[in-house]
Amino acid sequence: MIAELLQYKFITNSLLAGILASVSCGIIGTYIVTRRMVFLSGGITHASFGGIGIGYFFGFNPIFSAAIFGILSALGIEFVSKKTEIREDSVIGILWSFGMALGIMFVFLTPGYVPNLMSYLFGSILTVSSFDIWLMVCLSLVLIIFFVLFYRIILFISYDQEYAKTHNISVGLFNYLLMALVALTIVLNIKIVGIILVISLLTIPQSIANLFTKDFKNIILISIVIGLIGAFMGLIISYKINIPSGASIIFSLVMIFIVAKSIQVIKRKFNLKNRNFNLK
Repeated sequence: MIAELLQYKFITNSLLAGILASVSCGIIGTYIVTRRMVFLSGGITHASFGGIGIGYFFGFNPIFSAAIFGILSALGIEFVSKKTEIREDSVIGILWSFGMALGIMFVFLTPGYVPNLMSYLFGSILTVSSFDIWLMVCLSLVLIIFFVLFYRIILFISYDQEYAKTHNISVGLFNYLLMALVALTIVLNIKIVGIILVISLLTIPQSIANLFTKDFKNIILISIVIGLIGAFMGLIISYKINIPSGASIIFSLVMIFIVAKSIQVIKRKFNLKNRNFNLK
């Protein structure tokens, strides 16, 4: 069956996209989960829809306009929450709703045929183009190089920003850079699972990895592997029963999480039972 699937160009593109999405989301998702930025990432995700609408209206590539809008939203959240008295969750809520509203307005103001936005809302990995693949390759390379070069700094910032400041680390600059990378990762993976589900790709593999390790580097590596397994399983399920690939990938990841959590619970009970037996 695998050989049969690989005969089709769109299937090989989908597999490549799944691999690259696992790498980019595994890296940046670990930072998001460690910093407890899931809600903030959700805000950036939905705000980027404004960029998609603007792209359609002015005839740009929606991914490019969404990337610019997403980065500006991310930097705006970071700036306003740090430099003003407005709470971060309020800023996120405002930009979240503003981006979605702006996107819908521009899409319906676009002359002619109103585009089908289902692939942006729920993902369509089977329609990923070679150009999309190259964009994801560039993103993955940038993330790998950035995290390798500044691993210790990112580690300090992720767990204790005050401690990082005592070592003369430019925490503000790195926060802005990392926020921009978060926004880029979100936007370039929208094609894979969609605006509605992309936050799951950034959190579920990391949550599974976190069940078995607390080491930052190990969480990244395990998250990438789990993302690959989930993407592959999701594509098989999507092909077999003809359902949206984005939803089937997330479904697969949730099933893996349930199995992993069950294993952890059973292992703890077994260890506790052995400990009590040894005490007797």
